Amino acid sequence: MSNTYSPNAPGAGNVRLVSEERGEQKVVSNGVLGMILFILTEIMLFSGMISAFSIVRASALVWPPPDQPRLPIEETAFNTAALFASGLCLYLAQRRFDVDRPSARTPLIAAIALGTFFVLFQGWEWASMLAQGLTLTSSTLGSFFYLIVGTHALHAIAALVLLIRVLRRHASGWLQPSQLATAAVFWYFVVGAWPLVYWRVYL
Repeated sequence: MSNTYSPNAPGAGNVRLVSEERGEQKVVSNGVLGMILFILTEIMLFSGMISAFSIVRASALVWPPPDQPRLPIEETAFNTAALFASGLCLYLAQRRFDVDRPSARTPLIAAIALGTFFVLFQGWEWASMLAQGLTLTSSTLGSFFYLIVGTHALHAIAALVLLIRVLRRHASGWLQPSQLATAAVFWYFVVGAWPLVYWRVYL
């Protein structure tokens, strides 16, 4: 069996993978559907954490706590731009994969590189905050900061691992549209959830 790309191969075309099974069209693959269901549960998780943080913040007499370091708003805004750029590169990779599969490699690598930069920058930010005295037990701000931002970082790392696996399959010629779409849905969730986290936690 040839492992080269062919525009006429089964599954080629729209990344959403319109296929037939038992005589019926399947608009989305099982992988994409499963990922969407997973993301719905994670949306509830983030909603609960951010809601709890908002209640605590609103009930505090002084916020942020005067004896705690201020969060790096400007630096994180730059990191946010890198995350958005990563999402855009992944979108371009999907578009290119739909037309000419080998050409999707460059934007896919760019998406992974920018996403990795985002995670590493978050790690540097954490180290800086810890050095300034913001810890899990130093204040309510510290507790919620590491809980919410840390949970998002774990999702980002998991999504990056999935994107790297997609890149490897692309390099070997075995990547299917549904696999790319599944990983993309996860990464779009990471990108889309971050503005809410940034707005409620940092600003």
